[in-house]
Amino acid sequence: MMLIDSPQVRRFLSLTGQRLPIVQAPIGSCAITPLASAVARAGGLGGLALSWSTPDAATQAIAATKAKADGNPFFANFVLHFPCEAFDAALDAGVPLVTFSWGVDPARIARARSAGVKVGVQVGHPLGARAARDAGVDFLIAQGIEAGGHVQSSTPLASLLPQVLNEAGDLPVIAAGGIATGSSIAHAITQGAAGVMMGTRFVASTESGAHDVYKQAIIAATDGDAAYTLCFDGGWNAAHRALRNDTLAAWEAAGCPLAGTRPGEGEILYRHGTEAIARYSDTPPNRGAEGALLSAVLYAGTGVGAITQVEPAAQIVSRLWSEAEASMRIP
Repeated sequence: MMLIDSPQVRRFLSLTGQRLPIVQAPIGSCAITPLASAVARAGGLGGLALSWSTPDAATQAIAATKAKADGNPFFANFVLHFPCEAFDAALDAGVPLVTFSWGVDPARIARARSAGVKVGVQVGHPLGARAARDAGVDFLIAQGIEAGGHVQSSTPLASLLPQVLNEAGDLPVIAAGGIATGSSIAHAITQGAAGVMMGTRFVASTESGAHDVYKQAIIAATDGDAAYTLCFDGGWNAAHRALRNDTLAAWEAAGCPLAGTRPGEGEILYRHGTEAIARYSDTPPNRGAEGALLSAVLYAGTGVGAITQVEPAAQIVSRLWSEAEASMRIP
């Protein structure tokens, strides 16, 4: 049987309207309209990160993505550690799907469902999966500790996925964390996932908002370069996974000191327009940034070593899915 014919995959594709079970993670400021719409046109599910957007900016981003997605679905993500002031504006703008991470908010889930919007929730523990299921979500995202960026879970995906599947019932479950190859996509689906979510792979895409220096750092990295740390807190004291660099090395060499006593703290690393980004900030360098970019936070998951070139998003979607299907035909 082909992967695309798996019952759990078919259930998810029917729910969202996408053609292939590949989801682009909401990779912060890298998740811009050109990327989300390109993934959507290629048959995957593109994503916008709107947690920190104003209502007007979110409305504009959704309108632009709808126009470029050619009728294909995409989603907006909201991180519930923050106010998410654009949430209602996103619903009013007609976003097809929303996802929540870092919490379960039954009231917002109900508002989205009442607006006809499909809802997914990222979880890092089976009890979170149970709470999201009871709140009425349409699908779950099981994020393992291997993920890049801010990591909600402390459990490896191989252990977390079956636990979440056990709580999910009939809900589709998307696997996330360290997935960057066709074979890893195939493995997740054969283990019961309805699809996969990939972040680092799409950071290193042509359409991503990441600076070219950041993209090239991903290309040059090995899996062991993606460190799980608290170094780049930026005011949000949450564990994250990022590439090792001189900032992380100096902090670890000093004994991982608390904020206020860290090496080079307060030093401006780079500027982006009028914004000055200091060492230990949680803001990665985007297009147009200038300065010591390799010393800034460069989020990446454990699958980073498999990423060897910057590619158009559509090529990433089609190539990886072809490789996933092909891996199932190897004796």
